[in-house]
Amino acid sequence: MSNQAFILILSGLIGIFSGLAAVILKSAVHFIQRFLTEGFYTEYANFMYILYPLIGITAAYLIGKYLLKDTGGHGIPDVLFTISKNSSLIPRIKTYSRVITSSLTVGFGGSVGLEAPMVVTGSAIGSNVGLLMHLNAKKRSLLIGCGAAGAISAIFGAPIGAVIFAIEVILMEISISSFIPLLIASVMGSLTSMILMGKEALFKFNLVESFSASHMPYYLLLGIFCGIVSLYFSRMVRKTEHLMEDLGDQWMRLLYGGAFLGFMVFFFPPIYGEGYDTLNLLIDGEPDKILEKSPFFSSFENPVLIIGFLALIILLKPIASAVTIGAGGSGGIFAPSLYVGGILGFLFAYSKNLLGFHIPLPLAHFTLVAMCGVMAGVQHSPLSAIFLIAEITGGYELFIPLMFVSAISYTTTTYFQKESLYKLQLKDQGKHLPESKDQELLDAINITHVIERDLLPIHPNSKLGDLVKLVKISKRNIFPVVDEHKHLRGIITLDDIREIMFDVEKQNSILIHQLMHSPPEILLVTENMQSAMTKFEKSGAWNLPVIDNGQYIGFVSKSRIFNTYRKRLLRQKQDLG
Repeated sequence: MSNQAFILILSGLIGIFSGLAAVILKSAVHFIQRFLTEGFYTEYANFMYILYPLIGITAAYLIGKYLLKDTGGHGIPDVLFTISKNSSLIPRIKTYSRVITSSLTVGFGGSVGLEAPMVVTGSAIGSNVGLLMHLNAKKRSLLIGCGAAGAISAIFGAPIGAVIFAIEVILMEISISSFIPLLIASVMGSLTSMILMGKEALFKFNLVESFSASHMPYYLLLGIFCGIVSLYFSRMVRKTEHLMEDLGDQWMRLLYGGAFLGFMVFFFPPIYGEGYDTLNLLIDGEPDKILEKSPFFSSFENPVLIIGFLALIILLKPIASAVTIGAGGSGGIFAPSLYVGGILGFLFAYSKNLLGFHIPLPLAHFTLVAMCGVMAGVQHSPLSAIFLIAEITGGYELFIPLMFVSAISYTTTTYFQKESLYKLQLKDQGKHLPESKDQELLDAINITHVIERDLLPIHPNSKLGDLVKLVKISKRNIFPVVDEHKHLRGIITLDDIREIMFDVEKQNSILIHQLMHSPPEILLVTENMQSAMTKFEKSGAWNLPVIDNGQYIGFVSKSRIFNTYRKRLLRQKQDLG
């Protein structure tokens, strides 16, 4: 069997396993939520909402830490870091751990989404299948993308959007030949979900009204608002996570985080869980039913109250999501970003329609388009957002406003914040992803692998004549001056002595320390290659000495780095082919 055919078979299997995991997770969460919330009487305060999140997050943390040895936290950022820095090796435990911890977190009301845990699960399946089949890191990265595509496709029933998400968010760059396995995995994930759960969609929506070009000025305003809300979402999530970290002790985070989230859900029940039921009500144009879930506002049907209630949810949802994860729960910000976007779009159109001027705006259209806008702004994945929502709507009637709002939101957000929330979360952990393919290749080169040790050292108290003897046997034109403690005192080049090296009198009278000079820069053995190249560029040098704990160990040359870089580039192309 050819290598390409083998990868295609594996991608199909990974898509099936990822789809199966998605079905198990969705079913478990829905079962827990029905068991906990069915039969509630809204006329009485649902005080159990205060306890549910605390119970769920605590159970998820304890099981994750002591039984599974895999606590919650960020999902997609960790996958990105694993691909970039850990040779695409994801621990085997993650093939099922997040299914368990996330079902408890979200089922009991944790205000996060299931998409990120499913991406982690699918990616772990892809990574471990690749490891089992002894595939290289690049092939494992491709299978990780297949797992992510299969998981997202199974959750949303959007195979095209899932493939683009895998390319745009997970893999960043990919060749055309690697595109086919992603397609197969995505299709198999979607088919698995359809066979086991039917055609049940997250959003029940049929396009009735057609797109009108007269709405475009409002879509422009909506795109700007989506960008601003995306910026608020990202910054509030990070700020809340930092506040949770400042609590120090994990048990304090569980106690305060769970209690705070419980009270938020108590006053604002739509924050409970993923929130897709709320979005379905908004898409159907029934915001009054959202208030029915609240013990305090169920008797009111004031449009102004609805606007205020939904505006507060937009402000609180990012905080609730960050508290859930910071307290020890397992989930992601994928669903919360869609949730906030949907409420923003509905609020925009609903408020404008109340004012009564110009033409009425379709509530469902603006709800769906704003979901796309906020997702594009938060995750910096405009194409994924466009195709995901387009497939959810069952057609491409909204394609023009989706593209327009996604572009405006992304541009607005990136004007103030150049990196996605995922990359910023990694930076907060002290982890950095390469900004380009060039930097990724450079980071893969260890400075110890390019050190040249064939340069002949000379003592600072030696004479010029001793150096001339070294010149006769050396193949290099640079000589490190090293003392008896192996400390680098300076360097001498052939150009420094060319005019006096054959003067016999000076050979016996001039000492090396009189001729040596400091190198333009010094490299540390612990430095990464990006830092080393920066020093080469600033100094204009072609060779730089390397120091380890104050002792000289050799030189690094640009030519050696370029040669190693070229070999890695060729090897990478072979691995992908």
